[in-house]
Amino acid sequence: MVDELEEQLLTAADESVLPEDDEGLSSQPQDHQSRSARKVKSLKNGIFRAASIQDKLLEKLLSQVIPSENGQAQTPSIMGGDDPPAFAERPGFSIPLMSNNFRRFNARIGVVFKFQSRALKVLSWRKPTHTLSLLAVYTFVCLDPYLLFVLPLAIAVFFIFVPSFIARHPAPSTSSDPDHQVRNLGYSPRGPPLAPARNFQPTKELSKDFFRNMGDLQNVMEDFSVIHDKVVTLIVPVTNFSDEALSSAIFVMLFAALVVMLISAHLIPWRYIMLVAGWGAILSAHPTINRLVTQATEHYLHHNPSLSSPTDPNPVKLPTVDIPALLSKEIILDSAPETREVEIFELQRLSHYPGGEWEPWVFSPSPYDPLSAQRISGQRPQGTRFFEDVQPPEGWEWSEKKWGLDLWSREWVEERIITGVEVETEGERWVYDIASSSDKSAGGGMGTIGEENEEESREPVRSSKQATPMRQNGGLSWEEGEEGMGRRGEWRRRRWVRMVKRKNVTG
Repeated sequence: MVDELEEQLLTAADESVLPEDDEGLSSQPQDHQSRSARKVKSLKNGIFRAASIQDKLLEKLLSQVIPSENGQAQTPSIMGGDDPPAFAERPGFSIPLMSNNFRRFNARIGVVFKFQSRALKVLSWRKPTHTLSLLAVYTFVCLDPYLLFVLPLAIAVFFIFVPSFIARHPAPSTSSDPDHQVRNLGYSPRGPPLAPARNFQPTKELSKDFFRNMGDLQNVMEDFSVIHDKVVTLIVPVTNFSDEALSSAIFVMLFAALVVMLISAHLIPWRYIMLVAGWGAILSAHPTINRLVTQATEHYLHHNPSLSSPTDPNPVKLPTVDIPALLSKEIILDSAPETREVEIFELQRLSHYPGGEWEPWVFSPSPYDPLSAQRISGQRPQGTRFFEDVQPPEGWEWSEKKWGLDLWSREWVEERIITGVEVETEGERWVYDIASSSDKSAGGGMGTIGEENEEESREPVRSSKQATPMRQNGGLSWEEGEEGMGRRGEWRRRRWVRMVKRKNVTG
């Protein structure tokens, strides 16, 4: 129903538009004109009433699909989550507001299309004097780039102020019958203003200019879509590393060009390059040059039919370069995914301190040593209770099936500069807390890392499952026993390692 009303309104609007001359207007009776105006007005009111109902229904639907706190449909902001105040106060999506803004925009966009049309006429040599004037200005700017700052001032003076002054002080109009008039005295800017100042008013809705702007806007959207698709088709495949060898080669060449330009950019005659490029681009649009290029192309293809005919039995084979083979030979890519080693610490706690048995407690990403921040603040270790629940880092996956026990327990303790612990260098490789500082001097043979002499703490030691300090043959070693259990702390830990590799991202 709304579509039919819109078609009727457009038809009535086209019929009701005044012609350029007044003959059609004077030939129509006054009552017929008033009836047509009332008809257009009633159709317009009916359309706007139906459209308002439709807008309300769609807005109600959007409020259900995109709910918000204030009850209006909102859309994600173009500025992201942290909007500045100016963008945070902008209204959300609204169909009536969108329709009103589009009508206002379409009524005011005509000046852009007029500028586009005039620029195309100048560049296409419709008026050669205008095009040559543009080339002359372009030449002066290329030879003396400082004139680029003069150009906006010249545009403001000669294209804004001078036409506005002439509109206020117009030249006398010439009569169609010069035989019955005295000679024209010529133009003089003296005297008071003779005409009102020029004002730019928005185009009236349902006028010819309004629909002409809509057509131009439609064509501009189509042109932008075509250019966007062409750019995506040509540029994106060679820059998004879908073909990693090709993108890598282009990256290397661009980087080399960047280095060369940083060194030698000041040696290149940019003025003359821009001058020749601008003249060549504008001259290529001249109709005569286009015709000559077309004739030369047809003549070349006529004398070389093998280039234009794919069915020629003896085609001319032009030299070609196998770019994929060359890239695969010169560009070496990593075939295997990146791998890293991850760690987890198995923590056990003494059930009844002192004495008792060791109980599995948690698998934690930190060793929970005596001087760690968690221990000092009195927090419990963070982690998971079961080995199977340990997950790889985000974006990685396991490259090995099992965890491996780190047999070099002394190394990771020394790397972290952990003190106040005892290290097993054989057996299960547990690293124990030391219960008290008075026992440190007695347990030096087990590999106690604390305030002892550094040379003594680095002596090779041996251990079994439960170690007790004992002197043997003048040296320090460890044997099984129960006397040393009282000097160990409440926690012990050991390090497990496993390899991970980068996960392939799909989609």
